[in-house]
Amino acid sequence: MPSQKVLEEKKQIVAAMTEQFKTAVSGVFVDYCGLTVEEDTQLRNKLREAGVEYKVIKNTLTRFAAKEVGFDELDPILNGPTSLAISMTDEVTPAKVIADFAKTHEQLEIKAGFLDGKVLALDEVKKLAATPNRETLLAKLLGSLNAPISNLARTLQALVDNGVEPADIKVEKEEAPAEEAPAEAVAEATEAPAAEEAPAEAVAEATEAPAAEEAATEAAPTEE
Repeated sequence: MPSQKVLEEKKQIVAAMTEQFKTAVSGVFVDYCGLTVEEDTQLRNKLREAGVEYKVIKNTLTRFAAKEVGFDELDPILNGPTSLAISMTDEVTPAKVIADFAKTHEQLEIKAGFLDGKVLALDEVKKLAATPNRETLLAKLLGSLNAPISNLARTLQALVDNGVEPADIKVEKEEAPAEEAPAEAVAEATEAPAAEEAPAEAVAEATEAPAAEEAATEAAPTEE
C-alpha cells in the first residue's frame, strides 16, 4: 500500500492536471513510444519554440483528472505510453506542431485531444491541425488591408521607372483646371463681337452723308 507521502504527491499531480484541463484552451495526447531519444528531443524543441508545454503523463492519474472535468471520453486512449502537448493560449498550435511532426515521423501516434472543454477524436484533431493559426489569420487580414496601398506603390514605382516623377503627376493635376478660361473671360469673349459692331446711328449717318452731299451739289447755282 502506498505511503501517505506518495498518496499526497499523487493527489497534487491530479489536482495540477485537473487545473490544466480547466484552464488550457487545447491539448493533444500522443503515443511517443516509437520515437528515438533524438526524435523526441526534436519534437520537444519544436513544441517549446511554439509556446506549447509537453510532458509524459501517467495514465492512471490522468484518468482521475479527466473524470474531474468531464473528459470521460479520454478513458479508452489512456493506455500505453502517453504524453500531452498543451497550450493555455493557442487553440491550434499543439495539434498543428504534432501533426506536422507526425508527417515525417510515422512512429508518433496521435491518440485524441481536447479544445475549449470538449474532447476531440483523432479525426477532429487532424481537422484542427489543418486550421490556420491566429498569426496566419492576422497576417492574411493585414495583407488584404494593405493590398490597395501595395497596388498604389507599385503603380507609382512603374511611373518613376518610366521617367515620370510622382511630383510631376501632382502638378499636372493641379494645373489642368487653370488652363480652362474663367467664366468672366468667356462672357467678355462672347460680348466682344457685339462691341465691335458699329452702332445703328453711326451706320445711318454713314449712309445719309453721300445723299446730303448730292443734294448740296444740285442746289448750288451754276455759272453761265
